[in-house]
Amino acid sequence: MLIRSALIAAVACALLAPAAHAAPYIPAKGSDVVERLPRRNDPAQLELQRLRKQLAANPTDVTLATSVAQHHIATARSQTDPRYLGYAQAALAPWWSLAAPPSAVRLLRATLLQSTHHFPEAMRDLDAIVAADPQNVQAWLTRATVQTVRGDYQAATASCARLSSITEQLVSLTCIASVGAMTGRAGASEALLDTTLARNADADPELQVWVLTLLAEIAERRGNGAAAEARYKKALAMSPQDSYLVGAYADFLLDQKRPAEVIALVKDQRRIDGLLLRYALALKQTPGSNEALRTADAELAARFSAAMQRGDTVHQREQARYELHVRGDAATALTLAQKNWEVQKESADIRVLLEAAFKAGNKAAAAPVLDWIANNRTEDVVVARLSRQLKGGA
Repeated sequence: MLIRSALIAAVACALLAPAAHAAPYIPAKGSDVVERLPRRNDPAQLELQRLRKQLAANPTDVTLATSVAQHHIATARSQTDPRYLGYAQAALAPWWSLAAPPSAVRLLRATLLQSTHHFPEAMRDLDAIVAADPQNVQAWLTRATVQTVRGDYQAATASCARLSSITEQLVSLTCIASVGAMTGRAGASEALLDTTLARNADADPELQVWVLTLLAEIAERRGNGAAAEARYKKALAMSPQDSYLVGAYADFLLDQKRPAEVIALVKDQRRIDGLLLRYALALKQTPGSNEALRTADAELAARFSAAMQRGDTVHQREQARYELHVRGDAATALTLAQKNWEVQKESADIRVLLEAAFKAGNKAAAAPVLDWIANNRTEDVVVARLSRQLKGGA
C-alpha cells in the first residue's frame, strides 16, 4: 500500500506539472465564480487541517512535515490547484535548502522540483536517492519521467527497467510504453499496454487514469481518433477534474474542430492557465465569439506577462501556442518554442516548434527538430504532416 501511495504521488505531480504556477484569476464581472471552496466536512480537508495544526506546533517534525507535504500534493492533484504544491514546499522549509536532507524530504523535494521544470536539481536528488535506496519505486518512476521529458530515452528505459522487479507490472510497462511511444515503437507499446490494463481492471483508479491517458495520446498520435476518444472519455469518467487529462482531451477536440465541446469541458477550470488557453483556442474556432475572445486574450496576456516577470518558464510551450494561434505572432512563438525545446522534448513541444517555424517561414529553425524526429523515429501523424510541409512536400 505504501508503494502504491508513493507511486500515485509521483504520477500526480508529474501530470500536474503543466498546470503549475497558475497566475491569479481576475474575474471579468462580479457574478463570475472565483473559486469553489472544499466542503467543510470533507474528510480529506479535515485531515489536512488537523495535520497542518500539528505541524505548526512542531515544524521540525520530519515525519509530520512529509505527511503534510504528501497530503498537499494529493490535494493539488484532486482539486487541480497548483497552490498546494507551494504549500507542500512550505511544509518542507526546514530541510528544503539542505544539500542532503532526510530521504523522505529529498524525494518530495525532487518531485516538486520536477513539477516546476527544475530538472537538473530534481535529477541530483533522484540520483542520490536511488544510489542509497535502489528499491525506491517513486524515485525510479520520477527519474524516468524527467528523463523522458528531456528526451534522454536510453536513460529513461534503464530507469523503467529497474521498476520491473520492484513494483507491479502495469506500472513498469506504462513507464516503458511512454518511452517506446516516442522512439519508434508506438504500435507495439500501445498493444502491450492495452492488454496489460485489461488484465488489471482492479488497479487503483488513479493508476488506470494515468494509463488510459497515455493510451489515448498514443492512439491520437498514431491517427486512431476513435480509440483515442474512447480512452479519453473513459478516463474522464473516472477523474473529470484531472487538469492534464482535460487539457489533453481539449487538444484532441480542437484538432477535430469541435470548439463547443472544448468550451463546455474547460469553462469551470479557466483559473488554470493551460485550460484558459484551450478556452481561447476554442473561441478562436467559434464564429461570433470576438468579445469573449478579446477578454480571454487579455487575461492570458496578463498571466504570461506576470510569469515572465517572476522568471517562470514552465509555461513557455503554452505561451508559444498563445502567440502563434491566438495572437498570430509566429516570430515570437518560434522564439518561445525554441527556448522550450531546450528544456523539454515531448510530442507537443515538437509540434508547436514546427508549426511556428512553418508559419514564420523559418525552415532553418526547424532543422534540429526534424533531425531529432528522424533519429528517434518519432511517430505522430500531425508531426509527420508538418515535417513534410517544412521539407516542401504535400
